Amino acid sequence: MRILRFTHGSRTSFGLIESEDADKVIVLKSDSMFYNVEATGEVLDLADISLLAPVVPPSKVACVGKNYADHIKEMGGKTPDAPIIFIKPNTAIIGPGEAIVLPQWSDEVHHEVELAIVIKTFAKNVAAKDYRDYILGYTIGNDVSARDAQRQDGQWTRAKSFDTSCPLGPWITVDPGLDVSDLKIRSFVDGELRQEDTTANMMVGVPELVAYVSSCFTLLPGDVILTGTPAGVGPIEAGQTCSVEIEGIGRMDNPVIRI
Repeated sequence: MRILRFTHGSRTSFGLIESEDADKVIVLKSDSMFYNVEATGEVLDLADISLLAPVVPPSKVACVGKNYADHIKEMGGKTPDAPIIFIKPNTAIIGPGEAIVLPQWSDEVHHEVELAIVIKTFAKNVAAKDYRDYILGYTIGNDVSARDAQRQDGQWTRAKSFDTSCPLGPWITVDPGLDVSDLKIRSFVDGELRQEDTTANMMVGVPELVAYVSSCFTLLPGDVILTGTPAGVGPIEAGQTCSVEIEGIGRMDNPVIRI
């Protein structure tokens, strides 16, 4: 099942697609996906709607840095003793097809494809063995990062939290049979392959990340955890299109502009 957020005409709605190859969207009552899923009875064609970010977290996107060994090597860093956690605000979020706006103060902005976890219920001090009880599903994130600001500041807030720096989409995949421990993960710029790896190479897996992040702070329904990016990150420029995809979830395209 896929849960999505979309516009149709002048309204914004939530909906679901029952199977991977279906093209009919069942319209839901409000954001009932976090409580009891209720349908309105209306059904739309997927081709007739415009997808938005499938979720806008009420409080935060919790991000994990340095979680793939090859990415650590390409950045010249050291392997951390524990996951590195930082936060993106919900003002950073955009959806499929929306533009990544390069900040005026940066000349070196990179793409970073990441598996994204969507939290479905309040989570604090979760045991790794119980992680499934707290996850609604998975989507794709792009941790867009201003590298020059990251080096200059010595910490990551400005570099990774600017408006449009967190594309999410295209939908939330809810599938108990989806094994997120070994999914192909890739990014492209203007169709050129930039990143290609598998989530099997994450140094800290999904169960342990949910446990660790929830030990740092409470996660709310709709909060998102980005799980780190593999090697191959690189620059994006105005006029290009950045695409990210994860096996079993989907693909998302975002144009890049500068204003």
